[in-house]
Amino acid sequence: MTKDITLTAAETKLAALIWRYAPLPSPDLVALAERELDWKKSTTYTVLKKLCDKGVFKNEDTNVSVVLTCDEQIARQSRRYVEDTFGGSLPKFITSFFGGKKLTPEQAAELKHLIEEHEGGGNNG
Repeated sequence: MTKDITLTAAETKLAALIWRYAPLPSPDLVALAERELDWKKSTTYTVLKKLCDKGVFKNEDTNVSVVLTCDEQIARQSRRYVEDTFGGSLPKFITSFFGGKKLTPEQAAELKHLIEEHEGGGNNG
């Protein structure tokens, strides 16, 4: 089982920047955060340290690199949401998600393909 990682709003903002530009020197990240988020240097380094402590990124020799990709984090959050809200039942989640809406033939075909691709493995993550 992978470690559950929850990101705060501030961590999510900085993580989005890092995922977009990594790997990058931490001074460049400070400049990006100042320009795009209007953050001070101290704020950027505080939030970066929290993200590194959570195992999302690492900052070694002033170089920030990705440990957990954006897609991996989204997958973890999605699984946690299905677990917490629907007792881990993917069919219950899908039923709730559709809420009576109809799928297009393309959406139905894509879902069928995904199911075929993932069925029978017995691996939950």
